[in-house]
Amino acid sequence: MTTSTRGAAKTPAVLVLEDGRIFRGRAYGAVGVTFGEAVFSTGMTGYQETLTDPSYHRQVVVMTAPHVGNTGVNDEDPESRKIWVAGYVVRDPARVPSNWRARRSLDEELAAQGVVGISGIDTRALTRHLRERGAMRVGIFSGEALPDEGTMLAEVRQAPEMKGADLSAEVATTEPYVVPAIGEKKFTVAAVDLGIKGMTPHRMAERGIEVHVLPATATVEDVYAVNPDGVFFSNGPGDPATADHPVSVMRGVLERGTPLFGICFGNQILGRALGFGTYKLKYGHRGINQPVQDRTTGKVEVTAHNHGFAVDAPLDQATDTPYGRVEVSHVCLNDNVVEGLQLLDKPAFSVQYHPEAAAGPHDAAYLFDRFVNLMEGQRA
Repeated sequence: MTTSTRGAAKTPAVLVLEDGRIFRGRAYGAVGVTFGEAVFSTGMTGYQETLTDPSYHRQVVVMTAPHVGNTGVNDEDPESRKIWVAGYVVRDPARVPSNWRARRSLDEELAAQGVVGISGIDTRALTRHLRERGAMRVGIFSGEALPDEGTMLAEVRQAPEMKGADLSAEVATTEPYVVPAIGEKKFTVAAVDLGIKGMTPHRMAERGIEVHVLPATATVEDVYAVNPDGVFFSNGPGDPATADHPVSVMRGVLERGTPLFGICFGNQILGRALGFGTYKLKYGHRGINQPVQDRTTGKVEVTAHNHGFAVDAPLDQATDTPYGRVEVSHVCLNDNVVEGLQLLDKPAFSVQYHPEAAAGPHDAAYLFDRFVNLMEGQRA
């Protein structure tokens, strides 16, 4: 990626998809060149949390909401230490941000962090194209003197694909750290960071959990060195088929019978640990308005998603595994994709979405309480 930040708003920009479709607009954020996987997010709000979600590492995010940036950027809502998206695509950027918490504009923040974006294009047409053709590699090129279309397309097609990408260690913490319990400490949880969002350990801390966040390279011995009452596997980027180390660690946790909770990438890791395969979705689920049914209660919840891969498990029957029986506990009502797994003979479960509500609805907050209940049951 090469970037500059001077005169971005009036600088021409071109978005080139790997199938040859081209969109022309204006630079937004930094001026330069970037590559990634083109995906779209259906959230109407929460762009700051989206940008700082490590699960978006190496992805160029297309916003389906037409007007973006109206609340600016603040210092309280980032979910990690930086913006992780490889590029950003919007239709109508806000000319002037207006919010009492705003400290700077979104385009200023993108430019300051070297994130190349494009504005002024038909994002509805681009989203429809990605729905029909599937997520694919893309490049954003901005500047006064751009290469010819053939050269840009060739560069896009040389960029790495998301399938087969092993990315969690690139976004995870390199050193362990502790998020203390809020109020009385009730439990200790070892959280394996595969691309964790800041709000997730905070939600556990609210429930009296002291969270020890460990690097993606943590071993089973590292996990149990903190004497955990439960183990958590976080969200994260990349292809779960490459995540052999986290799968091995999770199997070690399952063998010991420690209460276990996984979200998003952690759900895919649990699926692999139990013997299921994973596969790449055509265009994935991204946004804060995805309908999911909790099959254990029958309730439907509106949920926040960010995933391009899914677990291949049977929806209509329990499956025998080396760790006991497992069933699909949650399912997406749009396309019947597996959205959760639950072991019937061990205290372990996972969901494919983000229950921490940053940004997003609060419908799934009960999942943290379910994790607490498992730890209480194990202690009793």
